[in-house]
Amino acid sequence: MREFTVTENDAGQRLDKFITKLMPKLPKSMLYKGLRKNCVRVNGKHRKDGAVFVASGDVVTLYFSDEFFETEKNFRYVKPIFGIAYEDENILVTDKPVGVLSHADENGNGDTLIDMVKSYLYDKGEYSPENEQTFKPALCNRLDRNTGGLVIAAKNARALREVNESIKLRKIRKFYTAIVTGKLEASGHLENKLLREDKVTKVSDDGKTASLDYRVLSEKNGLNLVEIELHTGRTHQIRTQFAGIGCPLAGDTKYGGGGQKFRQALYSTRLILGFDRDSSLAYLNGKQIEIKAPFEADFKE
Repeated sequence: MREFTVTENDAGQRLDKFITKLMPKLPKSMLYKGLRKNCVRVNGKHRKDGAVFVASGDVVTLYFSDEFFETEKNFRYVKPIFGIAYEDENILVTDKPVGVLSHADENGNGDTLIDMVKSYLYDKGEYSPENEQTFKPALCNRLDRNTGGLVIAAKNARALREVNESIKLRKIRKFYTAIVTGKLEASGHLENKLLREDKVTKVSDDGKTASLDYRVLSEKNGLNLVEIELHTGRTHQIRTQFAGIGCPLAGDTKYGGGGQKFRQALYSTRLILGFDRDSSLAYLNGKQIEIKAPFEADFKE
């Protein structure tokens, strides 16, 4: 038997999810059997419904074998090498370097941005793995390995839920800067359906709708410095949609943009934050966070 007091970072999640995070080795079938068989109590009362939400201060008592409980925290210190575009007590907006994975790949290799964020907050005394039961700092959006720029990390569970909800409702506007080859109109809207197959994204009627707006900031030697507002978040969306109109990104050899001195010229450079008035992050409503893409200086030379 083990007893856990729900913290502020644990609160607001379903009881079954809370238990799963405490006991990652526990089979789902055994969890729900345990709920039925009086193995789970909240504030001393038997709970059969795993869909109820736990609140800060609740005491959850679990009658399961010790072998299922997490005995060590999976925390690996990685030296932070990201830039900081904005930070407060709730969120951290990083400038992810090109070449760094947002999360571990299927092989678990490499030093990832999320590991760096945890390490940075650990150094600041804002994250203590041994004191957290189910929460870990998390990224709210992600970028491909070879795309750098703005990534939002949440420092607490409430901020994580609220940023994720705003992203889902498209209240957070995302802008990218890219160098695009070919002849473009001064501004435009691209919308079609994209399908992901064999690690390649392609235009297909069987895919999901993808849309973006762009405007050309400057032109030079057959190349265009472009700002893009992304309305959907499909994998390789920007790269695929511009390649689809015969204007691949400079340096993007996968989608036909090789031959330039630029390495895949795509960077997340601007965010405009949006939250509901009753959100704990409402103070950030309308805030603009902006950085420069490293290749902008080379383009203007």
